[in-house]
Amino acid sequence: MSKKRTTYSAEFKSKLVLQLLENKKTLAEIASENNITPKNLQNWKKIFLDNAVIAMEPAKAVKEYKQDLVAAQEENEMLIKIVGKMTVEKEWLEKKLRSLGLSDKKQLIEPELKNMTVTQQCELLSLNRSYFYYTAKVNKKKQYIKAEIGKVFEETPIYGAKKVHQQLLENGVDVCLNSVATYRKELGLKAVLAVKQVSLTQSNKAHKKYSYKLRGLDISHANQVWSTDITYIKIKGGMVYLAAVIDWHSKAILSHKISNTMDCALVMNVLDSALNTYGKPEIFNTDQGSQYTSEVHTQKLKKNGITISMDGKGRATDNICIERFWRSAKCERIYLNEYETMSDLQEDVADYIKFYNDERFHETLKYKKPMDVYREGIKANLAYQRYLKAGIRNVR
Repeated sequence: MSKKRTTYSAEFKSKLVLQLLENKKTLAEIASENNITPKNLQNWKKIFLDNAVIAMEPAKAVKEYKQDLVAAQEENEMLIKIVGKMTVEKEWLEKKLRSLGLSDKKQLIEPELKNMTVTQQCELLSLNRSYFYYTAKVNKKKQYIKAEIGKVFEETPIYGAKKVHQQLLENGVDVCLNSVATYRKELGLKAVLAVKQVSLTQSNKAHKKYSYKLRGLDISHANQVWSTDITYIKIKGGMVYLAAVIDWHSKAILSHKISNTMDCALVMNVLDSALNTYGKPEIFNTDQGSQYTSEVHTQKLKKNGITISMDGKGRATDNICIERFWRSAKCERIYLNEYETMSDLQEDVADYIKFYNDERFHETLKYKKPMDVYREGIKANLAYQRYLKAGIRNVR
């Protein structure tokens, strides 16, 4: 058990020092009489003599003390400000460091730093030291797939993850959809699209209107239903008009034309082109625009034995197939470019329709291509006709 340390009052210390200064007794005698060590008595004498001046000039001592106190307080306040500033800066840096990824933190480490070890740097960065020394294995397959995704994006920037996945599979790249979505995100790739709203229908009250024949209809084969529409496109010189005919079963564009006027000549041109190239549909659907309700257009359909169908008034969704094509063409190509002349636009639209028909994957077709589905449908139609001639029914 340790011995409790003895404490002495200032009065006691002063009394013994004064006895020592009288020189009537030896140091050892005074120490022995008062049960203290001679060393303690010597230390008290030194302290007493060193501070004797304070007793002679107390005002000066107090003044110096106050000055020292004020200086210490000023220094303390300055240090508090410095510490406060450093604390704010430290918290800011810590917040920024937390937002950094592990690879970024790893790059901040300076192994050659002499006044700070790697371990200290890792602790300051909240980085596990083993990660700094870890060398990741290069995933060559992942790098290859990312490169292929980049190529698809360069060639077809309008594709989202699902279509990119389908294109990769067609290119012989074995990868799942989730990986494609993840790698596209890591690469910072997003489908390049643009969106605008368009509306273009002018009816003629004097013309006969026909009822909508597609509600509830099961679209099961090519050339069962075609539809057409007109949309406008702005180019440098003004406004032009694009008309097209689409097959509902395959979503293939069968004909199109760009004109500087929106008249019967435009709609008849695309109708005649589709009929001459692809035969005829069972039903032809349009809106109630004056070009489609005109005598020349309706009579052409009737002479070919085609059932006429027209959208309800103000119901663009009744002609949903062609409306979706307009959206795709404009978002994926037209709105992303500026056209100086009609010939520039005609060339680019023709190029897009070729891409749309023969190369672009279509989700509603289970990622098949429209013209492939159309050709398969025509073959199926011919086979069905042969079955009918042979007296076989209900094969569809």
